Amino acid sequence: MEKSNKPYVILSAAMSIDGKISTKKGDSKFSSDQDIIRLHKLRSRVDGILIGKNTVLQDDPLLTVRYTRGKNPVRIILDSNGDIPSKSNILQTSKQVPTIIAVSKKISKLDLERLHKFPVDVIITGEKSVNIKSLLKKLLDKKITTILVEGGGSTNWEFVRQNLFDELILTLSPFLIGGNNAISFIQGQGFDKISKSPNLRLKSIKKIKSHLVLNYEKV
Repeated sequence: MEKSNKPYVILSAAMSIDGKISTKKGDSKFSSDQDIIRLHKLRSRVDGILIGKNTVLQDDPLLTVRYTRGKNPVRIILDSNGDIPSKSNILQTSKQVPTIIAVSKKISKLDLERLHKFPVDVIITGEKSVNIKSLLKKLLDKKITTILVEGGGSTNWEFVRQNLFDELILTLSPFLIGGNNAISFIQGQGFDKISKSPNLRLKSIKKIKSHLVLNYEKV
């Protein structure tokens, strides 16, 4: 089997039936208690967990393993400007949980100095935005071989657009949200033709009460 030059990437999200991962006001609590436990078990089995800075600003997550036993994955934040808030849970808990902040070359000297005050690993790649392909190679060099991408919509789009993912695990939750300003699982510009979509094969469906966990792999 050919050796990959990037980690194995799983895109993961809970979303409404109409494909929204949060409402227009930022409410994103779609998962059931059982599904949250499933997600945390999945987190405990990967080397890294990746989100974009918008998710930090909206949810201020910890990205740790709770509700089950297991190790915390390395947290990876895409933050082209490097201006993640100092008071965010990610930076405030960086002594306890290994954390990587991926920034672009346009980060200010001030923000770079500020980040270096925290025990985080700062990776600089890309001119004006983080070069994800290059970042994935650097993560593989750090022995991070599996990554769970938990969004948001713009981050998910970049992984899909650049064909840098291997698997999808989506929880379809029994809600209808609507709204042009509600965040979809995939944001960005989108493809203009269906033929440009990655080719996906359904691996499994799991029913958790009224929720469905859909597992697709890229063909």
